[in-house]
Amino acid sequence: MMNLHMNSPMTMIRRPRRQVAPRRTSYAARGFTLLEMLVVLVIIGLLAGLVGPQLLGRVDTSKVTAADTQIRMLKAAVETMRLDIGRFPTAEEGLQMLMDPPQDERIARKWRGPYLAEDVPMDPWGNPYNYQPATATKMILYSYGADGQPGGEGIDADVGFLPSTDALPKT
Repeated sequence: MMNLHMNSPMTMIRRPRRQVAPRRTSYAARGFTLLEMLVVLVIIGLLAGLVGPQLLGRVDTSKVTAADTQIRMLKAAVETMRLDIGRFPTAEEGLQMLMDPPQDERIARKWRGPYLAEDVPMDPWGNPYNYQPATATKMILYSYGADGQPGGEGIDADVGFLPSTDALPKT
């Protein structure tokens, strides 16, 4: 049997293509109107205005908590160093003695530091911690808080092992 459709003149005639009507797209596939986008932006703005200040308030209180935690860590390191060398660092030696051995050769032989894994940190507000030896067994170690000034309330309050209010420097 012969294959007629290959060489058949019928295959040479092309049928006209049917015109296809444009597809109707569903509402969801068309996208958003400008009005819908503006409504969404207004809602996002309102939410940011309500939630943003509360989140920023938590950042401030978390800085106070971080300062308290760092002060406790520094106190533990200074106490460990005191057990090794037999005294607290002087006010001049300060907290840097946690990282660098003292100049006095007798004490330097007892020094087993560094007592911190990294450099002495600044407080969460970017200020150095205040340190002074108080007695042979007590020290003063604190941060001035968010305002960087003695005293204050809330997030501006001093944080740490504070001296009596008479011993704070006057500014």
